[in-house]
Amino acid sequence: MTDVQSTMSSYKFVTSGAPRQQDESVWRYRLRRLFTVKSLKSLDEEHQTSKLKRSLNIFDLIMIGIGGIIGNGIFVLAGQAAATRAGPGVIISILLAGLTASFAAFSYSELASMIPIAGSSYTYTYATLGELIAWIIGWDLTLEYLVGSSAVAVAWTESPFIFNSTTSTFETVPGAYFNVPAFAIVIFLTVLLLIGIKESARFAAFVVTVKLIVIFCFIIAAGTRVNTENFHPFIPPNKGSFSISYTQLDNPAPISVAVNALGMRWLGIIVDIGAVIGLTSVILVQLLGQTRISIFGTPYITTIITGTIAAIAAALLPIDVLAELMSVGTLLAFFLVNIGVTILRFTAPDAPRKFKVPGGPFLIPFLGAALSLLLIATASVPTIARLFIWMAIGLVIYFLYGSRRSKANNQEMCIEKATSKIEA
Repeated sequence: MTDVQSTMSSYKFVTSGAPRQQDESVWRYRLRRLFTVKSLKSLDEEHQTSKLKRSLNIFDLIMIGIGGIIGNGIFVLAGQAAATRAGPGVIISILLAGLTASFAAFSYSELASMIPIAGSSYTYTYATLGELIAWIIGWDLTLEYLVGSSAVAVAWTESPFIFNSTTSTFETVPGAYFNVPAFAIVIFLTVLLLIGIKESARFAAFVVTVKLIVIFCFIIAAGTRVNTENFHPFIPPNKGSFSISYTQLDNPAPISVAVNALGMRWLGIIVDIGAVIGLTSVILVQLLGQTRISIFGTPYITTIITGTIAAIAAALLPIDVLAELMSVGTLLAFFLVNIGVTILRFTAPDAPRKFKVPGGPFLIPFLGAALSLLLIATASVPTIARLFIWMAIGLVIYFLYGSRRSKANNQEMCIEKATSKIEA
């Protein structure tokens, strides 16, 4: 923290009764307010005065991270993408998505080493690009986590283990749709989060361990049944790849379908149970990412609001709509974080960085930003339209409410680089 404190000390608050500068037009002044940057010092002070105590250790954070990473992609969406779009070429799709995520991971790492404060890309953006962009990315992350938890909840209910257990319990009403199991699992995990962050972390660690065991069992058992003759042609039209035809994977539980087609019923049961447990951890992490009753270490109002909205969305919306919205929301955050690294290299070149993105300020950040935009462009037009509508709603809220409640602007403070260099 010494390096961080020295960085913070190199910024100062300049208080002015009238932050509007002499000869500065009204519109220029208002525009400047939109891009007010929070200093590292002010961010750290807000962090230190937080009523939410630190409750997680390194192991908890690793388990939560793994729990959020491994979910819909492997248990549901990869199989459906292979069946309906890419065929065996879904391998290329996965590699491209992984490369994009890797570039973003480099950028997140550099910013996290400079600004080791909670808030992720929202905080990084506030310290680099200003208030308006930070609001945009924060609003975008709200969409990502809300829709993400809803999408995984829908996938959770489509697992054969859950689906076969609930179809006889809940009748289908013609012309109506309400996914009761998806609604119930989100509400249950919201209550768990209200109980406490430590309890949620223990639960996440358990289900992540089970999930990893199931994945390794699948890889070892199914890996021995790969049929390389089905690899040609690699891009559709095709009749199959690896072990079974990709056309059989257009199913809510593609991995279960694959192992059952190979005659490994025992593995199918393990995969079904593992998918239910594994997807549960993803829902929990997505809800946790949004939010932490001081007595329990949880912000109960935000947790209740976000959990309720996510539960309603899971109950009413199909998984394809939710999954695409989650993807474009994540990619937009990746784009802004990558750009933020490049900007910060020039606006704060002397700031201490315990980690730097290799290849200079342009190569990896620009490749990550470009790939993020490319993947956003592949989304359907309705999905892009929904993203723009969501962002428009966010901007309206900002200009009507957020900007008036801005601590940085309403305190009438601006930040300027200290003219004298202060040593650590």
